[in-house]
Amino acid sequence: MIGRQVIKSGRKWESKEELLEFMEEHWNKEEYGDFFFGKPTLGSVAEYICLPATRRFMVIVYPKKEKVVLTVCDAPEGLQSRLVQSIPHQGRIITSAITLAELGSYEKERKGPAEEVLQGYTAYMKELLGVK
Repeated sequence: MIGRQVIKSGRKWESKEELLEFMEEHWNKEEYGDFFFGKPTLGSVAEYICLPATRRFMVIVYPKKEKVVLTVCDAPEGLQSRLVQSIPHQGRIITSAITLAELGSYEKERKGPAEEVLQGYTAYMKELLGVK
């Protein structure tokens, strides 16, 4: 599981808005889905281009100098799930076991389907940017 992809675009991006404009012009929303520009969660300090991945994860996209970065992050529902799982359950063996089982499926979702979606978006973004 990588969870983060960096594409050397060969183009200097001045801002996230410039990358957003590029995606709005070239992104095939019918085949790869729609996206939005904003804060992925209420606690986020910055805005990103956000693409859907799974129920609990999304892929955020942002420029960094001459690169485009795509990374898996919690979707708002996924963040809530992680917060619930972090509550200490001392003395509650059954509840702790259930929490660990949920965490396992959370990790499987992040390392499996969310990673697959990230790889697909990365391949498509490389195609749009003309990068091999």
